[in-house]
Amino acid sequence: MARTDQELQGVTLLGNQGTKYADNYAPEVLETFPNKHPENEYLVTFNCPEFTTLCPKTGQPDFGKIIINYIPRERMVESKSLKLYLFSFRNHGDFHEDCVNIIMKDLVKLMDPKYLEVVGVFMPRGGISIYPFANYGDAEHQDMVRQRMLAMFRNQ
Repeated sequence: MARTDQELQGVTLLGNQGTKYADNYAPEVLETFPNKHPENEYLVTFNCPEFTTLCPKTGQPDFGKIIINYIPRERMVESKSLKLYLFSFRNHGDFHEDCVNIIMKDLVKLMDPKYLEVVGVFMPRGGISIYPFANYGDAEHQDMVRQRMLAMFRNQ
C-alpha cells in the first residue's frame, strides 16, 4: 500500500532538485515519516562509508564510516535528510567519540526509537584507528543495550 500525501507531509527533501548541502553541523535538516509497522520489531540499518569531519585541534580532515542501526517506534528518519545531516559534519570540528554520541542523541531526540546504535569506524591517524560506539534503548531494550556494548568489546 502506497504512502499517502498526509504521511509524506514532513518529507520535503526527497525529490527536491534544489537541495542545499549544509557544510556545518545542521541537525535541523533531519526529517521523519510515520512507521507503518509499529507493531513489528524490526531493524533498520544505514551505512555511510564516506563520513568526514575535522579534528577540533588541527583542523585536518578525518575520514570514516558511520553505521546506524535502529528499531523504530512511531517515526522513522528519512534517508536523504540523514545523508544531508551526516554531510553537515564535513566542517564540524569534533573528536570521533563526540561525533558518534552527537549523532546518537540527535536521532534519539528526533525519532524516539526503541533501540538505536551508532558505530564509527575511522581511518587511522598517526597509526591508530578509533572505533567509537554509542547506543540507546528504552526500558524494554536495556538488556540489548548491555549485550551490544559487550559484543563491541569482544569484536575489537
